[in-house]
Amino acid sequence: MSVTFAQGFTAAGVEAGISAVEGKKDLALVVNNGPLDAAAGVFTSNRFCAAPVQWSRKIVADGHVKAVILNSGGANACTGEEGYAQSKATAEKVAELVAAKPEDVAVCSTGLIGELLPLDHVLDGAAKAYEALADTAEAGADASHAIMTTDTKPKTVELTGSNGWKIGGMVKGSGMIAPQLATMLCVITTDAVVSAGQMQAALAVAAEHSFNRIDVDGCMSTNDTVLLLASGASGIEPDKDEFNKLVREACASLSRQIIGDGEGASHDIRITVTGATSEEAALACGRAVAASNLLKCAISGNDPNWGRIVSSLGTVPEDVAPYDSNKVTVDVNGVRICENGGAGRDRSEVDMTPREVHIDIDLNTGSNAEATVWTDDLTHEYVHINADYES
Repeated sequence: MSVTFAQGFTAAGVEAGISAVEGKKDLALVVNNGPLDAAAGVFTSNRFCAAPVQWSRKIVADGHVKAVILNSGGANACTGEEGYAQSKATAEKVAELVAAKPEDVAVCSTGLIGELLPLDHVLDGAAKAYEALADTAEAGADASHAIMTTDTKPKTVELTGSNGWKIGGMVKGSGMIAPQLATMLCVITTDAVVSAGQMQAALAVAAEHSFNRIDVDGCMSTNDTVLLLASGASGIEPDKDEFNKLVREACASLSRQIIGDGEGASHDIRITVTGATSEEAALACGRAVAASNLLKCAISGNDPNWGRIVSSLGTVPEDVAPYDSNKVTVDVNGVRICENGGAGRDRSEVDMTPREVHIDIDLNTGSNAEATVWTDDLTHEYVHINADYES
């Protein structure tokens, strides 16, 4: 049911004529019917952040959001004052429809950078989506399809707390994925009775351990947005620890689904670094390995080339991650192919047929800090998709 799984939310996904793909649903609307309208958000750190990010970051700051409108087919990024005016006009249209203030309407866009949106289509699509709003599973599915670009499938999550409150969510993302969020639009809804402050704290931690730990191609987007909305419709005030846990589980599930749908990918790669002096050191090492295009290409060819793993590991400065290279071990799918910084078992022993590839790196510093990062391989199909990209 996606964003309509939690009580108090309606959604729709419609064809508005924004996307270059004929017949594609390309505009989604999610409305919080209350009684609460608490909200939290995290956004891209890209300095060329898109107009809708600029708008939504500002309006989420007060902890209130009544509705979110999202479009695929155009990023409205690097479009200057006119682009920002489009986001404002879109929020004003939705506010008129749902009887809210424009300052309580978030706007999200995804697609090609550098082009204005066909605003008439967006505004007409908003009205069409408003008429189609429903709290059904079909409405949630329509919304999750409408935000897709190069995604091959919708990505959703549904979780239930121990005393009956719910979390639902949807995300789009397939390429232009790197640490510090990913190329994604994400809306997570809950019917729990929670404050905006608690939501923001929970979302910040959850995003750091999920969306900030995936890397398809090392490219950061201009439009990344993750919103968490609470309606309070269940009337249940959840245990704080359980709420934080389920928000983290929701983000982890959605981010993992992004990796599973990486553009053209044939392998999902889990990189776990253990034996580090700190979590920050482990994360820096994991990210360095995940960023290696040489490694991604090797994995695409079913080659567990450990030389490409340790060479990337070696780029992390010593003051960030101290370790002795002569003590490092690397296992791929359970086979130790690098022992004490040198050759271990022959890499031909590694079974590379599973979709998931597990790379386990032990820095053996004597400390126990660890971190996990997910990435994909790079295939010929990735090149084809991005050589002729349409949104």
